[in-house]
Amino acid sequence: MTTRLERFLAFSVDATAFTRFELQGTGLAQDYLDTVVRIVGATIVDHLLDLHANAAAAAASDGARREDLLRRDIFSDPQLGPVARNIVKMWFTGIWYELPREWTEAFGARPGDVTFVVSGTAYIEGLLWPAIGANPPGAKAPGYGSWAFPPYIPTLATH
Repeated sequence: MTTRLERFLAFSVDATAFTRFELQGTGLAQDYLDTVVRIVGATIVDHLLDLHANAAAAAASDGARREDLLRRDIFSDPQLGPVARNIVKMWFTGIWYELPREWTEAFGARPGDVTFVVSGTAYIEGLLWPAIGANPPGAKAPGYGSWAFPPYIPTLATH
């Protein structure tokens, strides 16, 4: 049986374009999953992960583009889209952003749904930094004189 964490990582790989290894390397996968479950509830998270698994299976069986299926079935959904976008933003910035007012009006206010940094480590391990080829200011110093060179922006692997 696949755990919720494994399913969350599979969705996160597709949503962020980072590898499972890179995501696990942040040490934040469980914290991020726990944050989403605490804010929106296990039912919504499981529904999102089920739709992701269905899209992955459909893409594998009929050659459909996984990105198109995710856009149609998850990111365009009025309930799941804002949650999915928050998950992506959380991976990149380490911040859970309060869900939009329209979401709250349609699906109800949630305790704890405010903008906050998930943890001190989340800022440092945000995917933003490797995505732009930089180090987080105030953490992970790149070394003396490194400022003299332009940042290297790596090419992201596509699926």
